[in-house]
Amino acid sequence: MPASLPADAVAAYRDRGYHFPIRAFPGTEASRLLHQLRETEARLGGRLEGRMNQKPHLLFPWAHAVVTHPAVLDAVESVLGHDLLCWGSQFFMKGARDPAYVSWHQDGTYWGLSSPDVVTAWIAFTPSVPESGCMRVVPGTHRDAVPHADTFAKDNLLSRGQEVAVQVDEAQAVDIVLQPGEMSLHHVLIVHGSEPNRAAWPRIGFAIRYVPTHVRQLNGEKDSALLVRGADRFGHFEHETAPEAELHPQALARHQAILDRQLAILYRGAAGEGKLGASITR
Repeated sequence: MPASLPADAVAAYRDRGYHFPIRAFPGTEASRLLHQLRETEARLGGRLEGRMNQKPHLLFPWAHAVVTHPAVLDAVESVLGHDLLCWGSQFFMKGARDPAYVSWHQDGTYWGLSSPDVVTAWIAFTPSVPESGCMRVVPGTHRDAVPHADTFAKDNLLSRGQEVAVQVDEAQAVDIVLQPGEMSLHHVLIVHGSEPNRAAWPRIGFAIRYVPTHVRQLNGEKDSALLVRGADRFGHFEHETAPEAELHPQALARHQAILDRQLAILYRGAAGEGKLGASITR
């Protein structure tokens, strides 16, 4: 049933800038998704990373099935309405005892989108708890955009190593604790980050970015997105296409063109070279 979150959960999301936990997939299905991710990585000869990890739902049918899954979309519809586009997706992966981290930041800083009506659904593929470096958020910080600085730090999982240029009261931070198959929703402007993984297991989450169809790209180029629910009566985005098969040649060609255009938007004004400049290869 559409709009699956109760009214009090939607009110809490609007007040705090996040809501969790939401059961998106049963534990057995979460295990199957993790297995599919690992099989994909094995076929790629390593990790799903770099440009291949930007909008992987346009390359892998199983990832496309996740971003279009009714349980995910029903929750997102509760806060964004019926007409929905998937603007992006990305895995955030930390190996066991991995020094990788995510600095305090707001997602929408460099995205160029016209409205803060943007939601990230963050789906846990493995336990995401404080020991494994779960996401942390600062409640209420979604009400205002704050200045950021690029660090390009090596262990920072963000493409520009961006971090807020204001003091963060970490005593107010909330741990987003999720078990496999659970997800959180967070607002595009909520200040959030995560610490290194100190656990003996990997921490893997799939972050999916959704926007209502009235949102548009302000940074020049015509942007693209995947229509996942309802109708697009605005036409601000070119519509993306589901992959014909895993790493299908036509899907690869479309994905490369899409990434070239979107990364030009995301890196505009950067003081250094980002992490995603390499061409996609099979």
